[in-house]
Amino acid sequence: MATQLYFSRDTKCYIEFKDVVWEMPILDGFSFSQANNTSEISLTEMESSGGVSRRGRRAFNDSLAAGEWSFSTYVRPFQADGAALGTGSADAAEEVHAVEEVLWAMMAGADTYTAGAYTRTANAVSGPVITPATNQSTLTFAESNRSTFETANIYFVMGDANRTVIKLKDAVVNEASIDFEIDGIATINWSGQCSEVLDFSGSVIEDSAIPVDTDVTRDSTGASDTVAVGDVWLDSNDSYRLYVLTAINSGADSGHTTYVNEALTDSDNFIRNRLTQLSINGANTTGLLSGADAYKLTLTGGNITISNNVTYITPEELGVVNVPIGHVTGGRAVSGSFTCYLALDTTAMDGSGDLSRDFFEDLRNLTTTVTNSVHQTFMIGGAPGRRLEIDYPTAHVQIPTHSIEDVISLETNFMALPSTIDGTNEVSLTYKI
Repeated sequence: MATQLYFSRDTKCYIEFKDVVWEMPILDGFSFSQANNTSEISLTEMESSGGVSRRGRRAFNDSLAAGEWSFSTYVRPFQADGAALGTGSADAAEEVHAVEEVLWAMMAGADTYTAGAYTRTANAVSGPVITPATNQSTLTFAESNRSTFETANIYFVMGDANRTVIKLKDAVVNEASIDFEIDGIATINWSGQCSEVLDFSGSVIEDSAIPVDTDVTRDSTGASDTVAVGDVWLDSNDSYRLYVLTAINSGADSGHTTYVNEALTDSDNFIRNRLTQLSINGANTTGLLSGADAYKLTLTGGNITISNNVTYITPEELGVVNVPIGHVTGGRAVSGSFTCYLALDTTAMDGSGDLSRDFFEDLRNLTTTVTNSVHQTFMIGGAPGRRLEIDYPTAHVQIPTHSIEDVISLETNFMALPSTIDGTNEVSLTYKI
């Protein structure tokens, strides 16, 4: 008997969204899991005349909990080559995109993908979720005030022989987190939920040609079966690229998803964290310095987190193990922190300076301001050059705390707030090249 083992480094990830499949290069440390919800009953009684007290218990599976997944990607902006869609290109125009942008689109409320743009077609508020252009691509959350988001299917193809395919059905992006590590490459940590985690290997065809509607042998099981919509085709003639069958045509090739895999092998679209800059403008709050770069802070680290606070709803009926039937969004939360050395401009000892000690003092002196408003822009990768800019027009900044180390530092926490309580303009992201 031969034993097949699977190694994480042989794994490929694909995201199916709106009849298009994006190949997503992920880092080591990805995970997915699904547990079940159980209940327990126990016997507790007094001692019988025979000196016996029953103390047994029973457990019952009530339902499946929502599946959970997480993985990391690099921040990788690029300019599309302008080739026709369906050839792997991200855009038929030579405009800026990012390898990981489908995840941002899912997180921000997109429900369609057409000609390189992610938009909202049903009950749209203000148009595109992502707007690509020649030198930059901008993401807004204007369409994110939704109780539910459009879902995607995420596939993990594991192994280089006898491949196992895991399907995360009806997946949503819950959270994106960016950590600033000085010597690292700009990375986004993604996490979310799905309704089911399925071993999909029984619905996978490995072949060098597009399947037809006649019986086929599925390599993963050796069983003869009929091709069906939703099955997965791994193209053995093209590095086992994943397609999902969308239509079964009698006596002809099956319809299947197109794919996007542009810039995956490029080596010049990574971003270095060490070049990251922060611009702070306190013009919205009396008592703080105003100007495009009012406070000059050089970062030593930090974090930015955007969360949808998604929860899945699961019925619980007696005698049935139910699966989640859908998700709902919670309050959108955008927050973060950054660290810098405690620094003083010795030529501005009167408190008029613009370094970190002055920033601390100015915030501490806001004794009559209940909510301060600071315009912050993180330029991950520096400026100019290839970068990701994250803009917070009206961020509320907490008073920095001192960290006593070899070199004394300040840590500052903030939360991004919209201009109105029901607004969606607390954050925007712009990829630039």
